[in-house]
Amino acid sequence: MLLIHCPYCDETLPEVEFAYAGEAHIARPADPSALTDEEWRDYLFIRTNARGPHYERWRHVHGCGRFFNALRDTVTDRFVTTYRIDEPRPVLTTLEAAE
Repeated sequence: MLLIHCPYCDETLPEVEFAYAGEAHIARPADPSALTDEEWRDYLFIRTNARGPHYERWRHVHGCGRFFNALRDTVTDRFVTTYRIDEPRPVLTTLEAAE
C-alpha cells in the first residue's frame, strides 16, 4: 500500500484516500482557439510519461478535497515529496541531496 502525505492536512494516509489527477505543471495555452487541431490534441493528451522522477497532480478526495502536487518515482512508486499547488516545483537535485 502506498502512503501519501497531504501537504494541506499535514497527514500521511493510504493511497485509497487520494485520486491521481495527471501530470503537474501543464501550462494552458493563452489562446486555445488559435491552436491547430494537432496542437490542441497535444495539449490535451500528450504527456511525458517519464520513467523515474515524475511531477504529478493528486487530489485528497476523502479528506480536505484539495489538489496538490507530488514528485513520485514511477519505477519504485516512492513519493519523493508532496507540495501545495501554489508552491514552486522542487528541484530534484536539491531533494536528492537532502536524502
